[in-house]
Amino acid sequence: MPAVSDTAHAFLDFLVRCEALTFGDFVAKSGRPTPYFVDAGRVRTGSQVAEQGRFYAAAIAQRFGTDVDVVFGPAYKGIPLAVTTTIALAQHHGTDVGFCYDRKEVKDHGEGGALVGHQLADGDRVVIVEDVTTAGTSIRETVPKLTAAADVEVVGLVVGVDRREQGTRPELSAVDELAAAFGFEVVALATIDDIVAHLRDVEVAGRPVLTADDLARIAAYRATYGVRPPSSGV
Repeated sequence: MPAVSDTAHAFLDFLVRCEALTFGDFVAKSGRPTPYFVDAGRVRTGSQVAEQGRFYAAAIAQRFGTDVDVVFGPAYKGIPLAVTTTIALAQHHGTDVGFCYDRKEVKDHGEGGALVGHQLADGDRVVIVEDVTTAGTSIRETVPKLTAAADVEVVGLVVGVDRREQGTRPELSAVDELAAAFGFEVVALATIDDIVAHLRDVEVAGRPVLTADDLARIAAYRATYGVRPPSSGV
């Protein structure tokens, strides 16, 4: 298994401290039962959300430089993520960009509309931020909203954890399918491979973060839903 990068190492330690990465019995947005869950909603204090933003801002600055106009966060968990990322870009990378997010329901009074924050304009280069990508459902819903609002270019997606799960074909991940379908670049701060490689040896309060049972359940889950190489004959 490849070595875990310093960024993934630090980000996973952050998720564990916030209890935003947990193990047990859950159901993902895709409807798949899963033995682990990433929940940005558990990032609950000012210092935590500021640290979260620094991780995303560093990834954007490194991969996209200053050629970004807007950071978009899908409602609801993407809203504070977009805000803290733009704050971190301004404070730590000298890049002042707009943030934008969507409403679950279009507002029919006041200023109205489905999008809040930066008013998208033709030519805007947009990066989407998300906590985790499983089947890519939320991104497939998000991109049409952005392109309907203006002639924008979605240049990238920064995701906290890439679960490396199958898309419509078992040999291609949902994330890779998104990149191919929409023509943007995907940056993951960590993957399920990083989770297993790093956290299997980490203890909190004298107890392992990942137990032997957790590891077995993750392995079984990935055998069903994980990306499979074309040579596997599946």
